Amino acid sequence: MKTLLRLISSAFIVLAMLVSPVQAADDGAKVVYHVDFKDPTRYSATLTSINNIMNFYESELMEPEVHLVFVGYGLRFTTNDALKGTPYEHDKELLERRDELKGRLQSLIDVRGVKVHLCDKTRDEVGLPTDKVYSGIEMTKSGVAKIAILQSEGFAYLKIQ
Repeated sequence: MKTLLRLISSAFIVLAMLVSPVQAADDGAKVVYHVDFKDPTRYSATLTSINNIMNFYESELMEPEVHLVFVGYGLRFTTNDALKGTPYEHDKELLERRDELKGRLQSLIDVRGVKVHLCDKTRDEVGLPTDKVYSGIEMTKSGVAKIAILQSEGFAYLKIQ
């Protein structure tokens, strides 16, 4: 009888491990951030949020997959080009913070493994050569389509306000 109880108890422990909340939560460690605005402070808050969510997932021993998609005005944060004569032209506030913001983005790409995408339609609209885009940023035909595809694959959508 004791052997049977131990066997049943062991089976429940194994079953509990197989359906543990960590396993289910790991499926939720997929997030896509959307940047289509021009405010450097708001963009800075986005980078902070990405770092924070990566820290949380990692502290829970989860494997995060985080994407950042730039569309429209977000183009401003993907290049050192001043984008003169375009709606996305760099202003004084962005120029003062560009190096800091670029460094933080590069760190998220290189150290944290964040996947970064730029809408190629936006880039092409202003004639920005691809070699002027920061390294580590991938072109995607349509930024909004990329976001929709990621959402259909179970990614949570986040946009800092």
